[in-house]
Amino acid sequence: MKLITTTSDLAAACDALAQNDFVALDTEFMRETTFWPQLCLIQAAGGETEVLIDPLSEEIDLEPLFELLRDTSVVKVFHACRQDLEIFFHKGGELIPTPLFDTQIAAMAVGLGDSISYDNLVGELLGRAIDKGSRFTDWSRRPLSEKQLTYALADVTHLRDLYPKLQARLKTSNREHWVGEEMKTLTNPDTYRMDPEQAWKRLKLRKTTKKWLAALRAAAAWREREAQTRDIPRNRIIKDDGLYELAHAAPTELDQLTGLRAVPKGFERSKPAERLIEALNAALDNADSYAPKVSKSGPPPSNLGPVVELLKVFLRVVAEDEGVAPRLIATVPDLEAIAADDEADVGALKGWRRTVFGQRALELKRGEIALVLENGKVEAIELED
Repeated sequence: MKLITTTSDLAAACDALAQNDFVALDTEFMRETTFWPQLCLIQAAGGETEVLIDPLSEEIDLEPLFELLRDTSVVKVFHACRQDLEIFFHKGGELIPTPLFDTQIAAMAVGLGDSISYDNLVGELLGRAIDKGSRFTDWSRRPLSEKQLTYALADVTHLRDLYPKLQARLKTSNREHWVGEEMKTLTNPDTYRMDPEQAWKRLKLRKTTKKWLAALRAAAAWREREAQTRDIPRNRIIKDDGLYELAHAAPTELDQLTGLRAVPKGFERSKPAERLIEALNAALDNADSYAPKVSKSGPPPSNLGPVVELLKVFLRVVAEDEGVAPRLIATVPDLEAIAADDEADVGALKGWRRTVFGQRALELKRGEIALVLENGKVEAIELED
């Protein structure tokens, strides 16, 4: 089994793949010691064409592959593709493969479980067992063995065979639009943009004072910039708890860093420390406008408890009727928001979820439908005016 290592061979392979209605794709990458994923291997299969691409080769330019990913006449099939798409987005100049099909999302839509694993999906639909022997391969090492390459290629040959079966089930159940709606998030560029100024959203907010929020946002943005520029994991810069300590102390001078447990000895004499203090000063000088705007929302009113519990029961009823996991339709925060507000901005009141559950949940709140127990089973019935 041969790796494609040159641009000319890659172009020829992509020309062959482009003759198909769909192409199955997968990537192998490493990111344990880096911020950006290190792309180590790309697998693709379409029709009779099956290829392994070596992005680490010095003689290869991935542009022919990027052209294939941009080709709107070819469906790109992945499984649990968010990290794969993140790689192509940053490697290909904000490239997002379209049209896109994620077999994990499709499997949930046809009732094959909540976030079903690739192994289980292959076993369920194809009756095949996956050899897991090469799962923990260091894909950055060369040469790769025949066994490793065989394992990697199987990921996309199975995926190629899964796609038509899932498509048929979606069509039979009339749920193709379910998957289409879910793809909107995966194909939204904002899903993959890593703006340092938005890094604070990854953290839990322990206070809501303007000064604390401004310092936390500045410290989180500093860490994100350092991690991206130096290509090392965020926690190698400073851990989350360290960001909270910085937000609490709000240092504005380098020597104020010396007493903090979150920073190593001598950190105050480093260039990153200078950049941190500069960021904190700029934020604190303008804390009112720089601090994130967050609502001081407390727990839902106590009288909503019974409504939330009723909605939980109704969600289980709907999920059982539809043959899907309840979490695919709505989350507990969704239910709490619906209990409090008929026009809540939640996924359960949008798209197919509103049709299947959300609209009827509102009708349940208004007393237009009721839940009854018949023969040991809870059912929803419409009430007459």
